[in-house]
Amino acid sequence: MRIDILTLFPEYFAPMIRMGPVRAAMEAGSLELYVHNLAHFADHPKQVDDLPYGGGAGMVLRPEPVARALQALPEGWVVYLSAQGVPLCQTRVEMLARKPHLILLAGRYKGLDERVIQRYVHLEISIGDYVLSGGEPAALVLVDAVARLLPGALGDQASSETDSFQWGILGPPEYTRPLEFEGMRVPEILRSGNHAAIARWRRKEALRKTLLRRPELLRKIPLSREDRQLLDELLREEGLR
Repeated sequence: MRIDILTLFPEYFAPMIRMGPVRAAMEAGSLELYVHNLAHFADHPKQVDDLPYGGGAGMVLRPEPVARALQALPEGWVVYLSAQGVPLCQTRVEMLARKPHLILLAGRYKGLDERVIQRYVHLEISIGDYVLSGGEPAALVLVDAVARLLPGALGDQASSETDSFQWGILGPPEYTRPLEFEGMRVPEILRSGNHAAIARWRRKEALRKTLLRRPELLRKIPLSREDRQLLDELLREEGLR
């Protein structure tokens, strides 16, 4: 897939290209990533923003540089990173990873002229209910989340299948060597070799984490009969029933 990023601060993305799943996906040929400076599409570098109509503090990104940048690129799915967008979640990440071409708009200042959003943007995305200095950190998050789903991004692609939110819930606890650390031992069941019992334990502990930390997620996914049995056990164990 191809991802183009439109930003006033292209240097922000240089470290991402040199490391991690993004670099691996690029080296594997499953990702092309290009970063473009919006100022290059302005009539003058100082004309990328202006005062808002109606008054008020702050500046707004002018529509012309953004429109020119979008028109100069091949047609793609345009995503505007904005505090007003829909929340980024794994389902949306998976949807975006299936697009052959994404164009990410990193907003700045008070935002982007609404007319550009209405004309060009397919989706506004937020990474949380807080305000960032710009859309660049959110674009980094989105690119990383999408890239790790692409072929060659991870050493073992199957490892992503047990990540948090891949099941719609949080992931289970994970352990590695040493067997004992500061008086705490790895759960015996993980060393039992009983794969069915291990799978059940992992599902139960994933449900436990979700129940205690993000219970609202349990209302958003279909629960199997075994899931409901596990939740009944957890409610008793946690003193919630």
